[in-house]
Amino acid sequence: MNKSHYYNKDKGDGKIMDRSLLIRKAFEAMEFSYSPYSNFQVGAALLTKSGKIYTGCNIESVAFTPTVCGERTAIFKAVSEGEREFEALVAVGGPKDKDWDELGWSGPCGVCRQVINEFCKGDLKIIIAKSEEVYKEFTLEELLPYGFGPEHIG
Repeated sequence: MNKSHYYNKDKGDGKIMDRSLLIRKAFEAMEFSYSPYSNFQVGAALLTKSGKIYTGCNIESVAFTPTVCGERTAIFKAVSEGEREFEALVAVGGPKDKDWDELGWSGPCGVCRQVINEFCKGDLKIIIAKSEEVYKEFTLEELLPYGFGPEHIG
């Protein structure tokens, strides 16, 4: 069962978003990654506007096409439980047993960005992290400019 958490950045409504908690939850989710073929582990933590955190990890298939990324797993879990409003998404990832400092940053893939765009607004905070202290923060609009979304269908 998902636990509700309070935010750690004052938004003017008395609630704050705890980036360290979200990053920690994403790293915890990454531990459940099933990635025997790529050895690339991904974890994600999705914060809803109601304060719940949904986590996800990547799950691979030998056929590759059915593989699901951690970000989509978290979103699908949240949506399947009735959530539709989101505050922030943290994504962490990298190859098993490698020094991540040498690898650069690992953000959501293109398919994940499209799914994020399906359910989130352009100002959604997306955090990619190497640790609780080392992270970058973007908006969805910055990662997917001119994205195609439900508003384009009419």
